[in-house]
Amino acid sequence: MKRAGWIVAGALVIGTLDAAYAIIFWGMRGVGPIRIFQSIAAGLLGRAAFSGGLRTEALGLALHYFIALGIVVVYWIASRYLPLLTQRPILCGAIYGVLVYLFMNYVVIPLSATSRSRFLLSWVVCSVIVHAFLIGAPAALFASAAQKKSGG
Repeated sequence: MKRAGWIVAGALVIGTLDAAYAIIFWGMRGVGPIRIFQSIAAGLLGRAAFSGGLRTEALGLALHYFIALGIVVVYWIASRYLPLLTQRPILCGAIYGVLVYLFMNYVVIPLSATSRSRFLLSWVVCSVIVHAFLIGAPAALFASAAQKKSGG
């Protein structure tokens, strides 16, 4: 597989793992997948996203995978300058995943058009673990594979 293939595959894997986590976690609390992806679209559209039906769900889904692509690309770029990131992808990826969680929750969401949901400890704890091991570590592994394909 070529470099871009590894990066796109990584985005698809981490995007799907993260989506599955959110759908399962919130589904057990009565929230359907449409509303989950509308909440992502709310980052651009605000509350109007929740009355947009399948169109805003589709926008949220596209944004979700675009963000996943960005997560893998950022790790891949950083790994070109910091060889440790590809030498220890699980450890560095897990740390990266936690940093992604912090960045999304304390920079991106506050700057977006959405409002922060109420604090739910179980969501935060599970989300940090998921970001470490189902987002950060796989992103690092796919970025490392892409890095090997680029000769670096």
